[in-house]
Amino acid sequence: MADQASRQGERYASAEILDYVARIHAGHDAGLARAFAVPEGVPSIMVGPSEGRLLQLLARLGGARKAVEVGTLAGYSAIHLARGMGPLGRLWSIEYDAGHAALARDNIAAAGLSAQIEVRQGRGADVLPSLSQHAPFDLVFLDADKEGYPDYAAWALEHLRPGGLLLGDNAFLFGDLLAEGGRASAMRAFHELVASRCDSVCIPTPDGLVLGIVR
Repeated sequence: MADQASRQGERYASAEILDYVARIHAGHDAGLARAFAVPEGVPSIMVGPSEGRLLQLLARLGGARKAVEVGTLAGYSAIHLARGMGPLGRLWSIEYDAGHAALARDNIAAAGLSAQIEVRQGRGADVLPSLSQHAPFDLVFLDADKEGYPDYAAWALEHLRPGGLLLGDNAFLFGDLLAEGGRASAMRAFHELVASRCDSVCIPTPDGLVLGIVR
């Protein structure tokens, strides 16, 4: 019965319905609209409006005050997370591409959040150790190179407080999660690591969002 209901649910969620609920529940103000409308040459691969709103609400529900994001792009998800944490929150966001990092800083400043969000440019594996001094964290969000997820998650699990949130986007790997090859194997290793250390679920967003609560 549950499988049948799930299949029916997929049919019910038409593009028109998804557009409607995003507009009603996850509308953009000027700050979010600016970060979402990336300029030519920047890939439009950030989370969608509903997923961004979900990140914001999870940060708020979890009482997050210190968070790390791996994968900034134009700052869209960073703005959502910082808003969820409130004015006392602090987010360190890591972006590999220098041009994207500069764009994100501009968008974050336009949203009035420069005091709460620090964008650090570099490889996640290189930057994360420099943030260890600020642990324990309340939330870590991964939305970067998928091969790196197991290593990023291992770092996060060592630096999150008990009850902290570990989130990973693109958990279905664009439909290739069960494929052969290194990237799919890495993503499955991420799923299995989170499940072994957290109370977890993979939320069926368009490309899957892993949510783990550290035990």
